[in-house]
Amino acid sequence: MTGIDLASEGGWPADRLDADYQPRGTISEARFAAEMASYRSTSEAMRAPFGRHFDLVYDRQSGQTLDLFGPEVLRDCPVFVFIHGGYWRALSKRDSAMMAGMLAGQGIATAVLDYQLAPGASLTEITRQVRAAVGFLWREGRGLGLDPQRIHVGGSSAGGHLAGAVLAGGWQAEAGLPEGVIASALPISGLFDLTPIAASAPQAWLSLSADDVAALSPIRNLPRRGAPITLAWAETDPAGFKRQSVAYAAAWAQAGFPARCLEVPGRNHFDILAELGDASTVLSRALIAQIGA
Repeated sequence: MTGIDLASEGGWPADRLDADYQPRGTISEARFAAEMASYRSTSEAMRAPFGRHFDLVYDRQSGQTLDLFGPEVLRDCPVFVFIHGGYWRALSKRDSAMMAGMLAGQGIATAVLDYQLAPGASLTEITRQVRAAVGFLWREGRGLGLDPQRIHVGGSSAGGHLAGAVLAGGWQAEAGLPEGVIASALPISGLFDLTPIAASAPQAWLSLSADDVAALSPIRNLPRRGAPITLAWAETDPAGFKRQSVAYAAAWAQAGFPARCLEVPGRNHFDILAELGDASTVLSRALIAQIGA
């Protein structure tokens, strides 16, 4: 699998590509501001009751850190690593812990991480940092009360791309990690082929070369061993995000790995993460079942 079939997509004018990859256009500015405020307030509310370790340096080279949440006692817990979105240039771990209490109630820890934002860091460097976070949890997890054999990863939008970059093959051996270091994944409204991204608005802060697109597109770098994944998106997501999720799921299944698609009704690109605050929602049930399996 070399990537999404972009024979027609690649010929679309830039304004069409931008429309298909610009989620801000799907809601009002007031609604967007409210959703961003909710990210921060719900995440901050998780810190006192469920925060276990804050500002753990996971990568000495960049100094980037993660926060760890979970049940009151962490003992061989599976961990869900959540990677925030923001088109690689916005948000932080302080906006990204909205699922921590829900998962703690299921005996699952949550790790939320910062990475250096574009354009201050290239997407190659951002990807290296996120992979370093997985390496940190695999090496140091036992001492933190985690089970390194049960590292699950997820992310939204640009974070969905970075979750795919962690799933990709070819980097684990050099990092001293087993190829099957990830037990399962939940990319939400992710981006898996960067070809249209390099031809639309985010190119202004990513400056992707053709080599970058090839190396950093998860759909072009499938692993030899793939974990179960659920590709989720919101009902009103822009068309490009839906196409990419469906294509990545198809590529994953074609390679012989377990893949499921899930469209979440009544949600947009931003408020879909509110689903993860409630264990009874369709998205939370899918995540809990996948981690349990």
